[in-house]
Amino acid sequence: MAEQNDNNDSHNVIPISFQEHFQLTDIGVSQASIGFATLTMESDKYICARETVNDAVQLTIIDVADYKNPIRKPIAADSAIMCPTSQTIALRAGRNLQLYNLEKKQKLKAHVMDEDVIFWKWASPVVIGIVTERCVLHWRLDNDSGPVKVFDRHSSLAGCQIINYKCDSTEKWLVLVGIAAQQGRVVGAMQLYSVDRRVSQPLEGHAAAFARLKPSTNQASQVNVFCFSVRSGGAGGKLHAIEVGQLGSVAAPYGKKQSDLFFPAEIEADFPVAMQTSDRLGLAYVVTKFGYIHVYDLETATSIYLNRISDETIFVTAPYELTGGIIGVNRKGQVLSVSIDEDNLVPHVLTVMRNDQLALALAARCDLPGAGELFAKKFQDFLDAKSYIEAARVAAAAPRGSLRTPETIRLFQEQPAPAAGQASPLLQYFSVLLDLGRLNKVESLELCRPVLQQGRKQLAEKWLKEDKLECSEELGDLARPVDLLLALSIYVRSNSAEKAIDCFAEAGQYQKIPLYAKKVACSPNYPALLRKLCKQNPEHALQLSLLLLQEAEPPIELSDAMDILMEHKLLKECTSLALNVLKPNRPEDARLQTKILEININEAPQVADAILSSGMFTHYDRQRVANLCEKVGLVQRALEHFTDMYDIRRAIGSGQGLSPEWLLQYFGTLSPSDSMDCLKAMLAGNLRQNLQICAQIAAKIDLPVLEYLTKLHFISSRPPDIHEQLGTVQLIDLFESFKSHDGVLYYLAGVLGSSSDPEVHFRYIQAACRAGQTQELERVVRESASYEPERVKNFLKDAGLADQLPLLIVCDRFDFISDLVLHLYRQPQLHKYLEIFVQKVNPARLPEVVAALLELDCPEDTVRQLVSLAGTDFSVEALVEAAESRNRLRLLQSWLEARSANGDTQAAVHNALAKIYIDTNTGAERFLRDNQHYDSKVVGRYTEKRNPNLAVLAYERGGCADDLIRVCQENSFYKTLARFLVRRKDEALWTSVLREPSDHRRQLIDQVVQTALGETTDAEEISATVRAFMLAELPNHLLELLEKIVLDSSAFSEHRNLQNLLILTAIKADKARVMDYVTKLDNFDGPQVANLAIAGQLYEEAFAIFVKFRSNLDAAKVLIDH
Repeated sequence: MAEQNDNNDSHNVIPISFQEHFQLTDIGVSQASIGFATLTMESDKYICARETVNDAVQLTIIDVADYKNPIRKPIAADSAIMCPTSQTIALRAGRNLQLYNLEKKQKLKAHVMDEDVIFWKWASPVVIGIVTERCVLHWRLDNDSGPVKVFDRHSSLAGCQIINYKCDSTEKWLVLVGIAAQQGRVVGAMQLYSVDRRVSQPLEGHAAAFARLKPSTNQASQVNVFCFSVRSGGAGGKLHAIEVGQLGSVAAPYGKKQSDLFFPAEIEADFPVAMQTSDRLGLAYVVTKFGYIHVYDLETATSIYLNRISDETIFVTAPYELTGGIIGVNRKGQVLSVSIDEDNLVPHVLTVMRNDQLALALAARCDLPGAGELFAKKFQDFLDAKSYIEAARVAAAAPRGSLRTPETIRLFQEQPAPAAGQASPLLQYFSVLLDLGRLNKVESLELCRPVLQQGRKQLAEKWLKEDKLECSEELGDLARPVDLLLALSIYVRSNSAEKAIDCFAEAGQYQKIPLYAKKVACSPNYPALLRKLCKQNPEHALQLSLLLLQEAEPPIELSDAMDILMEHKLLKECTSLALNVLKPNRPEDARLQTKILEININEAPQVADAILSSGMFTHYDRQRVANLCEKVGLVQRALEHFTDMYDIRRAIGSGQGLSPEWLLQYFGTLSPSDSMDCLKAMLAGNLRQNLQICAQIAAKIDLPVLEYLTKLHFISSRPPDIHEQLGTVQLIDLFESFKSHDGVLYYLAGVLGSSSDPEVHFRYIQAACRAGQTQELERVVRESASYEPERVKNFLKDAGLADQLPLLIVCDRFDFISDLVLHLYRQPQLHKYLEIFVQKVNPARLPEVVAALLELDCPEDTVRQLVSLAGTDFSVEALVEAAESRNRLRLLQSWLEARSANGDTQAAVHNALAKIYIDTNTGAERFLRDNQHYDSKVVGRYTEKRNPNLAVLAYERGGCADDLIRVCQENSFYKTLARFLVRRKDEALWTSVLREPSDHRRQLIDQVVQTALGETTDAEEISATVRAFMLAELPNHLLELLEKIVLDSSAFSEHRNLQNLLILTAIKADKARVMDYVTKLDNFDGPQVANLAIAGQLYEEAFAIFVKFRSNLDAAKVLIDH
């Protein structure tokens, strides 16, 4: 299998273990498919081989852990690489790239490259490195983007075959590896690239890897190491290790290290082909082309082991994560791994290499056995030399805690006390341990005990947060008196379940208890825990109980939890718990429902009442609950639960705590017979207290009781239309049997709103009278629409009421005003109600009251006083009519004048005053002329027969033209009419009087010509009058009119248009007058008029006009032509 060198064989201590896992050919992979171009191995989990079977390309995927069941898929890809950590495969066919999840059978991403891919590899579980001729790109699995260029290829790799690409754990340092044949040997070329600095470093090398190294001197820190191997032109090669980047602080910089890489002289062509590292062990594995394995310690770059493990080239490798070794495939298809034999590594270094320092470093860094005596001796040497820090470091570094014992602590405790101001040896020991890692159980106790005793719990909290302490129940016990939460954290970390639960409860974190108990699979003593919480914090006890009882399989019974709470008098918490848990209202919880109700009825009746009113429980023992409710005074709840009438009558007789609304609803559930029995029981039990509610109930059960009594023949059968009345009578008898008139009234009050029976309403009015309920009587007579007005009016008149207001209301509503006035007027002691009626009940009725009083020959002073008290909310017109129709209008004169003086502008007021002034002939003309508020038509019509002149005045003031014309014509007031028409200048009015020939028209025209026109000086009046005559086509009368205006000396004699009109009218109507007008008039339009005269064949008159206006040529022409 392997050829061991003589040096290692001398002591027969081999530090590695070699394993052949399986043969690829044994599981059907063809030999032709086992090569660098067709087989990939990205991790120790999967191998992918591209095979050609019967000219068909297929992909074979081998799970290394289940290699006997390879997966073959007909995928025609040029290359396939499996993700190192998941079942995600990357496929490449030409320039087409695709990511596919085999487990979910889902395509994740795809991309088409712009150039050919010459190499690709998973650089990390989420990054694929893609190498082209020009550059290197990264294609990430954890986003949706395509490949992104990272750096350009260095020229030193031109012409090289790319065989590897890697990145460090931070993805900040990248290395591309290639090889090429030069001068008969294979030359390695690498490009190291810094992402942060964006710079490349070309290096000569054949294989490279990155590692995170924990230095043996400070394992709390890490070093990012880049290592590579190279064989140059000589016989040997080199392994280089360089720190790149900064992962954390280290005791001393790592710097650069190198070591010789041995190659046997007989194999000159050998060179490194692969390199893997183990972060856990701090080792590097170099595999050469001819199957040699080199093992190096990275911290010192020291060669540990060399041997040949394969006769064939191992062309692909990966880290063997299971052991921290290396796994690979050779050209024969062997899947081989090399791992460190951890039991033999340190002995090998000690006995074969005789390197104590390296043995100590490896043992410390990798926690390997084999150097115990060395560590013990070194520890004792430092302790003897009082070098406590160094001794502590040795104890801390000793593998597998061989020196981290109580004995070591005792040795430090026994050391001499330090000088003042210096830390004790023990404290120095603990400080070193804390700096380097985590304390064990004993160390944690010994360190925390003095710290907690000194009240410095923040240090313990800090160490705990930094995971520097090994938690234990003893450490929690140490912390509990100082800080409960600190102790809780320690108990949880140390899996001290019972004490952790105890702390959760004490700290109020009860909601975490069930979750924690499930997590650690323990069964706490919940009853004891609840009892403890009841004393400490009842609310927490309640919340914990709720949490426990909400579990699918509650660890405690509700009944037990209730008992525990009630043991501590925690009624509120007990009730809250039960209500929450019993909310689903399940039949199987009947006993528990009864229990919580019984507890609250006895301890907190009001709470029990609220629970029962909510209706959330329906399965409890109803008879037991009813009896308990009656005992504590919850009568309503007792009645809701009783079913036996004996119990019901007994309970309802007291009536205590029963709301009227509920009783009304409750009686609605009883039969008529039971309802009557219960009413009697209530009235007999407490008449004063239950009277009103019994009345309300009686109103509700009126008709059912009636039907029941009829069936029992307590009342005789009556026609259906009076059944309701009969029921009412029987219920009235019920109340009267207890001598309660108020009960009758209360009962009928309940019936009244739903009854339209006049008898019911009348009986209610009677009851209100007898009970002295005057206000209620007023209300019902005002609002009811069902009583018989005449019957009620007569009843109220005969009732002798001290307050007659109800009677006033009835008479007002139903127009019994005359009867009311007669009733009140005949009784002097009731006269004041006349005033009340017109003042408060209905002032609008004043005119009717006055009319009735006048019919009764009431003294006028009484009427005047009543009118003066009535205010203004009545119809003045109706009042005037009432007085005027009885020839008593003058009795209102002083009242009317007062109203007018106060600014009342109602026409009725001023109409009445006008009538009075006209009748008494006192200032009527002045009033009619000056007053602006009377109705001219009304007053004019009233005055026509009495004084036509005043009627004309009223009509003219109101613009009642038609009435004025009529009165003037009837009374031959033509002069007045002529003056009116001239002043009005109304064409329509002129047309109405000039349209038809009559004596009236002739006399009117005479007055217009003789009087009206001569009095006016208004040109518009003259113009309107002339235009009216023209429109009426009265030329002769128009001539008279114009002669009066123009020929008589007046202000309009020289008016040109009027002179023109006079001559032209004469030309048309009376040619004989034309020459006279031409001779007398001088201010007319001569030539135009002359031409019109010629047209009318009045040539002499035309000649005269031309001569008068010195138009001689026109005059001569008239003579010649005519």
